[in-house]
Amino acid sequence: MNEKKEKRDGEKTVNKSAQNKTRSTYNKKGTADGGKAMKNTSAVKNAANDRNGGAKTQAAPHNRQGTRRYGNRQSAKPLKIIPLGGLGEIGKNITLYEYDGDMFLSDCGMSFPDEEMPGIDIVIPDFTYVLENKDKIKGLVVTHGHEDHIGAIPYLLRNFNLPIYATRLTIGLIEGKLREHKLLNEAKLNVTNPGDVVTLGKFKIEFIHVNHSIPDAVGFAITCPAGTVIQTGDFKIDTTPIDDYVIDIGRFAELGKKGVLALMSDSTNAERPGFTPSERIVGDSFSNLFKKAEDHRIIVATFSSNIHRIQQIIDEAYRCGRKVAVSGRSMINVVSVAAELGYLNVPKDVLIDIEMIKNYQPGELVIVTTGSQGEPLSALHRIAFSDHRQVEIIPGDMIIISATPIPGNEKLVSKVVNELMKRGANVVYERMYDVHVSGHACQEELKLMMSIVKPKYFIPLHGEQKHLMKHAMLARQMGIPEENILIADNGNVIELTKNSLKTTETVQAGRVLVDGLGVGDVGSIVLRDRKHLADDGIIIIAVSIDGVTREVVSGPDVVSRGFVYVKESERLMHDIDNLVCDILESCYIDGIKDWSTIKTRIKDRTARFVSAKTRRSPMILPIIMEV
Repeated sequence: MNEKKEKRDGEKTVNKSAQNKTRSTYNKKGTADGGKAMKNTSAVKNAANDRNGGAKTQAAPHNRQGTRRYGNRQSAKPLKIIPLGGLGEIGKNITLYEYDGDMFLSDCGMSFPDEEMPGIDIVIPDFTYVLENKDKIKGLVVTHGHEDHIGAIPYLLRNFNLPIYATRLTIGLIEGKLREHKLLNEAKLNVTNPGDVVTLGKFKIEFIHVNHSIPDAVGFAITCPAGTVIQTGDFKIDTTPIDDYVIDIGRFAELGKKGVLALMSDSTNAERPGFTPSERIVGDSFSNLFKKAEDHRIIVATFSSNIHRIQQIIDEAYRCGRKVAVSGRSMINVVSVAAELGYLNVPKDVLIDIEMIKNYQPGELVIVTTGSQGEPLSALHRIAFSDHRQVEIIPGDMIIISATPIPGNEKLVSKVVNELMKRGANVVYERMYDVHVSGHACQEELKLMMSIVKPKYFIPLHGEQKHLMKHAMLARQMGIPEENILIADNGNVIELTKNSLKTTETVQAGRVLVDGLGVGDVGSIVLRDRKHLADDGIIIIAVSIDGVTREVVSGPDVVSRGFVYVKESERLMHDIDNLVCDILESCYIDGIKDWSTIKTRIKDRTARFVSAKTRRSPMILPIIMEV
């Protein structure tokens, strides 16, 4: 397996320092700075051939009685673990580790907005506590290249340019994001390999290969004087992965024998029994479906980051003599990076530009696109609603949605599926064929991880509350005592010693909304107003008043948007007009000259009047102009 990995890594030499002026370079083995200690740090060493000596991960050995020790008995200082995102939610993963004044970050992801966030583009973690302690933070280590683990990195680097350590593909994807944000030239990017150990202050972080739905995914063995903590990252146990690079179960077992203080494990599929199927079954389904398509065009929607899935699509298209076109910005970016770094094997002349599909017959084409979650701006959504510049549905098209809807996206996906069917497409999704498998471990894999790691303490990560609680239940079934299991919330400060597991305080941890170029300038009040406008619309009342005499010069003019159709509600608009005139006259009689008081009276009385007449509550916006 290692020979295959080295061969794959050595197929392409990329000098990123020359291309992008970053501080990282890649040699043919995929290591940083020629496989020696990196220029930016003396911290990275190769521990692949000397796990027990050269790596010096400080995992506690057995004592004479055969019981396991967890850390230095003379050290009374606790290890602090502070999740700042990723708990009680899917996405926005970020965790801060601290020991004796030294800190580092693990992952820095984003999440997508829900239906209660109209107009919001993405959601990122609140970096307040990170920035308050930036002098103590030695670096950022990243498990893999999914958006929920790397998507917020550009927003962090705007304020804090810390060193970043990740595997080769993950670094490549981070570079693409930083390039978009014009942050690449100053970035401190360091390429690591599974087996490498990064020293950050008093921490040693070993990168351990795991299987996931993206190559180059890793978990961490985090060692400090308090003991060793394992963070699995997102993982599954796939014995037949597409790249033949199986999860390093042996290393997890070695660490378990030496003594693991705590296990922090992926909870995404904690509710699902059994094992997660291998990615290879999707390839078998593609083979059958491609044959059934015959002379019809095939369009496959999947996650842009699922490179193994894309590889299987390309392989099957090549076997069937079809060309492959890629649609969707993120899909194009990921395919480009993965192919450049050798993680995606594309036969010659198979890939064509989306603009060239008009030159081929439908039976000669496969289109790989984004939009498996029904996102309104995605390529598949635009195709379904005839808003795509290059692709229009042809009756008989086979549409394969190779993904499972994320909770909350079911309606969006259903809407797209229905629209595609209306246009004559044959739509295939997970319930019909095995066109998707998860990249996360199910219950039996989670239990297996616990059994080989044998942690003293257990902290479930990465999931909604129901996932965390189910994972905790599995831990109890595996014999971990109730008092040694902790379900935390974002912002909790978890303190670990060899004798205790507890939360001590709470730090600021929440969400920051990104809308266009604005970061954090949209809060709960703005969202409330947007929802109010979406639900009930707005009535604008404009009036001009003489600044000296206080007499009405023009107006009132009543404008409705999103409330009623004015031509069919002329009587209501006329009644509102008369009401405002009465309010202005009463203010004049009462000698009220303060504009804010006049606006408040107009707003309150108009709102009561409209509510009584229509049972609706539109936003009332009075505008008074002094002339």
